[in-house]
Amino acid sequence: MEDYKKRFSIGEKMYLFVILTVFAAAFGTAMITYVINVGKIDRYFKSLAMNSATNFSTFVDVDYLSQLVDVVSTDDFQQLRDKAEAEDNEELIEDYLKQKGLWDKYVEQRTLLCKYLRNMKGIKYLYIIKWSDPNADRDMYVIDDDDNPLYETGYYELRETEFAGVDATESIPPTISHGDWGWLCSAYAPVYDQEGNLVCHVGCDVGMDDIMKERKKVLLYVIIASVIFTFIVYVFAVILINKVVVKPLNELTVGIKNFSPSKDKTYEESGVINIENRSHDEIGEIYNAINSMQVRIIDYLHDISDMQLDKQRTAEVIKKKDEQLDIMNTEAYRDSLTSVGNKSAYIRKIDEINSKLGTEITELAVVMVDVNRLKYVNDSYGHSAGDAYLKGCCRVVCNTFKHSPIFRVGGDEFVAILIGEDYDMRQEKMIELIESFEQSFKKTNVDPWFRYSAAVGMADYTLSDGDVQTVFRRADKAMYDAKQQFKKFNKISDR
Repeated sequence: MEDYKKRFSIGEKMYLFVILTVFAAAFGTAMITYVINVGKIDRYFKSLAMNSATNFSTFVDVDYLSQLVDVVSTDDFQQLRDKAEAEDNEELIEDYLKQKGLWDKYVEQRTLLCKYLRNMKGIKYLYIIKWSDPNADRDMYVIDDDDNPLYETGYYELRETEFAGVDATESIPPTISHGDWGWLCSAYAPVYDQEGNLVCHVGCDVGMDDIMKERKKVLLYVIIASVIFTFIVYVFAVILINKVVVKPLNELTVGIKNFSPSKDKTYEESGVINIENRSHDEIGEIYNAINSMQVRIIDYLHDISDMQLDKQRTAEVIKKKDEQLDIMNTEAYRDSLTSVGNKSAYIRKIDEINSKLGTEITELAVVMVDVNRLKYVNDSYGHSAGDAYLKGCCRVVCNTFKHSPIFRVGGDEFVAILIGEDYDMRQEKMIELIESFEQSFKKTNVDPWFRYSAAVGMADYTLSDGDVQTVFRRADKAMYDAKQQFKKFNKISDR
C-alpha cells in the first residue's frame, strides 16, 4: 500500500503533461507574437529615424557645412569655444562666425533644422555631426537645435559605446539604445560635397521611452494572459481527462486488485470485474479483455475441479517430468564437477556468438586457462585431491571473471569468453588472475591441492577474425607460451 501511494500515476502524468503542453503552447505563441510585433515596431522607428535624417540631409547647404566644419575644427575656434562655454557667453561664438562670414548662413541652417524638428512628430533630437575616424572616441557637433547654447557648435562629445569603431564612410545602421537621454532610436544620413567627399552626417534621434514602457506592460500582460489561459484550459482538461481516462482506469485498477479467483467461487464471488463502461476506445477494449480473461480463469479453475480424480496423478507426472528435464538439461550443458559450462555448452555458445559476430557482437576476448600440476596431485594424493584442486582453480577463474561465461572444455582446461565489464577491464582482470594463481602457488604451508596454479593466455577479437575459433587458437598459443615459462622457472618436484 505504501508503494502504491508513492507511485507516479498515469493521471498525474497526464495532468502534468497537459499543463506543460498548454503553457508551452500558450506562452510560446504569445512570445512569438510579442517578438514579431516588437520587431515590426523597431523596424518602424528605425525607418522613421533614417528617413527623417536622409530627408533633412537634402535641405542642407553642403558647401556651407564644408566651410563651417573646417572653421570649427581649428585650434583657434576650439580655444574660443572653451572660453565661451566657461563664461557662458554665446556672443563670442556669434562674433567669431560673423568675422569669418559664416554667421548669416549658420542662422539660416539652424532655423531650418529647428523648423524641421518641430514639425516632424516623434523626432526628439536633430543635429549635424562630424564623425571622427573609427578609432576615435569623440565626435564633433556642427549644428544643433536652439535648445542648446551656441557654444555647443564644435563641441566634441564622447561616442556612444554601440558606435565604437564605426567607420563613418560606410553605411551606419540605425540603432536602438539606452543612455543618458533615455531610449533613443538613432540614425545618421551622410552629407557629401559635389566631389563625393563625406562632409558630415545628419543625426536624428527618435524618442522611445514611452514605447519601451508600453513594451514592458505588454510583456507583463502576455505572461499573465498565458498563465490565465493555461489555468482555464488546464481546469477543463483535468475535468475531461478525469472523466474519460483517470476515473475508468482507477475503476479498472480497483477491479483487478479485487479479483480473487477460486474453483469454489462464482464469477461475482471471485470479483470478476463488472464496470459500467460504455466508452468505445482503448480503455473499453482493455476492460473487455480483462473481463474475458478473468472469466476464462474462473472457467479454467472450474474445469480443473471437474478433473479432481486425475489431479494428483497429473501433478506427480508433471513434477517428475520437470525434474527429469532439469536433470537432463543440467547434465547436458553443465560440468558435474565444477558446475561451470561443459564442452557441449561451450560449442553451443560458440555457435551462437559466431552467428552474431561482426554485427551484434563486435567486442569480446577469449581467455584460455590450463591447470598446472594436476597429474602430480592426482598421482601423489589421489583423485579426490585432484578434484578439489580442479574446483579450486575453477573458483579462482570464476571469482575473477564474474560477468562472463566460463566453460570446462577438457580435463584441466577452462575457457572464459569475456564480454561487458570483464571485457572492458580485461587487462586488469588478466593481471588479477595471474597474480591470484601466483600468490596461491606460493603458499607452501598448505596442502598441495590448495596451491592453485594455472597457465593463462588471452586474445582479443579483431575484425579480421572470421570466427571465435580463430581467437581461441591465439589465446591457446598465448596460454601454451605461459605454460612453457611456468615449467622453465619451476623445475621442482611440484611439492
